[in-house]
Amino acid sequence: MFYFITALFLPPAVTDDTLVIVNKSSNELVAYQYGEAIFQSEVATGKTKELTPEGEFTFKVKAIDPYYRKKDIPGGDPENPLGSRWIGFDAKGTDGRIYGVHGTNDPDSIGKAVSAGCIRMENEKVEKLYSLVKEETDIIITSETVEFDELYENWEKDQLKQILGG
Repeated sequence: MFYFITALFLPPAVTDDTLVIVNKSSNELVAYQYGEAIFQSEVATGKTKELTPEGEFTFKVKAIDPYYRKKDIPGGDPENPLGSRWIGFDAKGTDGRIYGVHGTNDPDSIGKAVSAGCIRMENEKVEKLYSLVKEETDIIITSETVEFDELYENWEKDQLKQILGG
């Protein structure tokens, strides 16, 4: 009986989808599931505000030990700047092949604005995130000074509107 009464007053999470939010101002990433923050990490973002695109995107590509085409460095090589994982998202129509969340061979860069546009994480952290997200998971990238929980709640309201058709 108690469960039924509390269920009337506590709204369930609108969706069980995972959402990843990156704030370029604080160089932090938070992943949400069922309305709760389940993962948080420091990240590195673009050297300039324009390099890491802002908006809502979708992860399209996941790769273990990604190949670094620009300098022909195989996956798993200690010189590979992409680290141990690649989770590419569809910013600027790139279908997950240009922009992504990835590991790094330079852990001292984490927490700074130093990348060419991607979002870098320590390899151990990106491996954890990799296990939490799937292709078609949404990612929001912002530089606004808004709390992560507020961004999540706004995203969830948008999901509800889509579900209800309005």
